[in-house]
Amino acid sequence: MHRPTLAEVRAEGQPPAVLARLNDEHWFGRLYMRRLSPAATWVFARLGWPPNAVTLAFIACGIAAGVAVAFGGLGTAIAGAVLIQGYLLFDCSDGELARLTRRTSATGIYLDLIGHYLGESALLVGLGIRAQGHWTASGGYVTAGLAAALLAALVKAETDIVVAARAKAGLPPEPDDAALAPRSSGLARARRLASLLRIHRITQAVELSLLILAAAIADAVRGGLTATRVLMVACVVVAGVMAAAHLVAIVASRRLR
Repeated sequence: MHRPTLAEVRAEGQPPAVLARLNDEHWFGRLYMRRLSPAATWVFARLGWPPNAVTLAFIACGIAAGVAVAFGGLGTAIAGAVLIQGYLLFDCSDGELARLTRRTSATGIYLDLIGHYLGESALLVGLGIRAQGHWTASGGYVTAGLAAALLAALVKAETDIVVAARAKAGLPPEPDDAALAPRSSGLARARRLASLLRIHRITQAVELSLLILAAAIADAVRGGLTATRVLMVACVVVAGVMAAAHLVAIVASRRLR
């Protein structure tokens, strides 16, 4: 079995086309994780792990982070943030390993997408339980966590369904960049403002894990759960606004044409 060098991992696993993509690459990945992930990918390659095993580890980290933050206290928030860093690392490494070993597959892409849905949903549900103050299946904050998870998943589904709709209509799977812009000037300005403010990131796993940690620190200093509960309310509001706005933006653009 060929044992790749770290230089080979970087060359084969991180081609320029991967590093240049903006919409599919998390900004924390570009900031630092893509510099660290080749070392992990090198280890996985040496161990003979298949890419889908790394993807399953990515999924496991996301779900475990959601379970961890559901418990109260600062330590669980730290654990959740650490697990999400593992989630990001495995998410970078699975694709690198697949490209390195020439084992890219539709199954791997599917599992990767599922992992993003599960990781973000689990973290939002865990935040809802945490904000409630104890493990329970009912309560206002638990309901808010479930609603935020459903709405955040809907935002992701709205994007993914574009590909399915185009395929069923006999169109190329990905629209060109010009098709992303709304036809209405008002919607175009709103889209630019949303892009500038980046409020949608509040429900994304990496950013949310750090916000949960910040809220936990604030609650530890002040006592109570005020910061965690404010964060939970903010997440459900932002997720609701984004689900509606994203749907309108897609229909108003040329993505489905």
